[in-house]
Amino acid sequence: MSKSFPLEKQGFHPFADLIGLTFTQVDDQSSVCFLEPDERLFNPHGVIHGGVLYTMADTGMGAALYPHLKHDQLCATMEINIVYFTPVTSGPLTCRTRLIHKGKRIALLESEIMNQDRLAAKAAGIYSIFTPRNP
Repeated sequence: MSKSFPLEKQGFHPFADLIGLTFTQVDDQSSVCFLEPDERLFNPHGVIHGGVLYTMADTGMGAALYPHLKHDQLCATMEINIVYFTPVTSGPLTCRTRLIHKGKRIALLESEIMNQDRLAAKAAGIYSIFTPRNP
């Protein structure tokens, strides 16, 4: 049995709630998340902190993989490579993620983060798929 990712459930992903990240789509091959940044997400130079874009990609990748996990499985980020193309000084931001490959223990995903109509960043991530051990 696979898991379902709730689109509008506060508290399901507390860190996403903290930065205002919301999901508009999660299906069996992709996810789409959205962020309208506020002043707390900017660096001292008036640019949205790169960690915000990284968080969008990381969270989007986990969401896109989530429906492929069995009920007793979890996933964890092993590695993400991200390229930033342009400084982002205002929102909105949309992250589109797609599942490239899923094996038994490893998955590869790809995200594109758009700032309105401009490509702001692109990321590729490798995720571990595992069943936690009982303590």
